Amino acid sequence: MYGNGRSYGDVCQNSSATLLFARGLNRFIQFDGSTGVLRCEAGVLLSEVLDLVVPRGWFLSVTPGTKFVTVGGAIANDVHGKNHHRAGSFGCHVRALELLRSDGSRITCTPTVNSEWFAATVGGLGLTGLITWAEIQLIPIASAYMTTEAHRFRNLDEFWSLGEKYEQQFSYTVAWVDCLAVGRSLGRGVYFIGEHAAEKKPSSSYRSKHRSVPIELPISIVNHASLALFNALYYNRPLSAQSKLEHYEPFFYPLDSIDKWNRIYGPKGFYQYQCVLPFANGKDGMETILKLIGQSGQGSFLAVLKTFGNIRSPGMLSFPRPGITLALDFPNKGEATHRLFSKLDQVVADSGGALYPAKDARMPGELFRSGFPAWAEFEKYCDPKFSSSFWRRVMKD
Repeated sequence: MYGNGRSYGDVCQNSSATLLFARGLNRFIQFDGSTGVLRCEAGVLLSEVLDLVVPRGWFLSVTPGTKFVTVGGAIANDVHGKNHHRAGSFGCHVRALELLRSDGSRITCTPTVNSEWFAATVGGLGLTGLITWAEIQLIPIASAYMTTEAHRFRNLDEFWSLGEKYEQQFSYTVAWVDCLAVGRSLGRGVYFIGEHAAEKKPSSSYRSKHRSVPIELPISIVNHASLALFNALYYNRPLSAQSKLEHYEPFFYPLDSIDKWNRIYGPKGFYQYQCVLPFANGKDGMETILKLIGQSGQGSFLAVLKTFGNIRSPGMLSFPRPGITLALDFPNKGEATHRLFSKLDQVVADSGGALYPAKDARMPGELFRSGFPAWAEFEKYCDPKFSSSFWRRVMKD
């Protein structure tokens, strides 16, 4: 199943087999502007949803870090956002969906009707059949703008303290971390908080800025020297002591303004690694992971650290769960990168954590099955004619 191809690995690939392109299911069906309930086909992009509903005073209840994903893809991967501690995952706000099976049958699923099919399909990686349409609940907003703040923190201990403080006060929280920092500065970074602005401001006053990496670079420009320079400049840049008003796009979707940004990694590309560690082992485990990354000298400009709240995701294979999650890109350095991943995998496994299938291209099957123990129950709901490169990879052993 292929929506808009924004998954980082092979979860939406089907090597040597048929790939269903769902983007053609791109029509809106019904929108109630008084309640914020939207029904649309599964190939509609989140960007198209926003274009429709933001001028009418509504916003997505949960949004990932790109708006160029389909509604069906957001459900199949049960995506999360900066407000998980308040709102849970995307699937928590799906009211209904229709599942088309390969035998031609159609199943309407809700949290209470055909609930077992709903649980299998939310976070089900497109394996239970084709999602044809979905009905989602939106949230009201006063304008397209956000009130935001940024706070520098010197190490992981300060990150935990800021989280305890600001997650109680703000709907949206997330941190950038310096993945090369070691010693007393381990885990240093910048903590971002935001809230939908209360005052009205016309969205027409905002003009998005789009840039592009114009050519395929012959080598990766992401290396230890460039990372060290960027991270030092970014961490030490001036931060205003006051909150500021900014449009929702740069706050939620900073990378969407740079077309073909993946070209900076050169012809060998990159891997993204996102893990979640449960709270019980999360602090020690995350400290170990950041130490291993810092010692390796590998990493990315954009390393994101955040906590997931206690709101239970509805899907059997949903990735979000109570704990701490870290996501960052790694330039593909071949064996050196895979050796680092093996070390990180061991920490994740020992901590009782999991890796995010939507951003994976290489996790061992054993780690997938330990991180998603409901996989055996889930298999009962897989459509016999639906598969993916990801599923075959993690199930083969």
